[in-house]
Amino acid sequence: MCHVIVTCRSMLWTLMSIVVAFAELIAFMSADWLIGRAKSRSGAEPTGAGPSEPYHPTLGIYARCIRNPGVQHLPRDTLCGPYAESFGEIASGFWQATAIFLAVGISILCVVALVSVFTMCVQSIMKKSIFNVCGLLQGIAGLFLILGLILYPAGWGCQKAIDYCGPYASAYKPGDCSLGWAFYTAIGGTVLTFICAVFSAQAEIATSSDKVQEEIEEGKNLICLL
Repeated sequence: MCHVIVTCRSMLWTLMSIVVAFAELIAFMSADWLIGRAKSRSGAEPTGAGPSEPYHPTLGIYARCIRNPGVQHLPRDTLCGPYAESFGEIASGFWQATAIFLAVGISILCVVALVSVFTMCVQSIMKKSIFNVCGLLQGIAGLFLILGLILYPAGWGCQKAIDYCGPYASAYKPGDCSLGWAFYTAIGGTVLTFICAVFSAQAEIATSSDKVQEEIEEGKNLICLL
């Protein structure tokens, strides 16, 4: 018989698991990892002599956002999309490694997020706590994310990054670029991943407490505890 067990700690862990998976996925897909030097609408460096409004192109691991020089009268003429049509076209070998590590980590997080929804009804599998298993997987995912984030700045010396960030860009030196929200989101998501991994133990304790067992023995199928 399925006993639906909902506690504050287990529900909080579930919500955190879902949030961190979506945060990492959105950051990975975003082009806002590096914010490039200001350029005019025509793509040249702004000189201040013309009416062209400067803008900042952005560059991600495999995507980019640039201003469309052929559209002069539309207010929203920024084009975003992948610059790499295949994995081999990603600008740097370090970024290719970053893409692999992040993809593996995010895949694990997405699986855990999906499983976490069902922990309200199923708390163990093969006599092992699902919370502990998911916490272990989140810890492993966090390690993959850390490896990806460490390798990413090593690719700042590639030609693609130099085009956006100027000739002084090199490994771990972004040159004239600044870091975008996607990079910080990926870092924050990685920290939250390890918090989730630790907090999963609290979720397991909350759903296997003596009070929960007492309500199960009383025949209750829906158990809600603070």
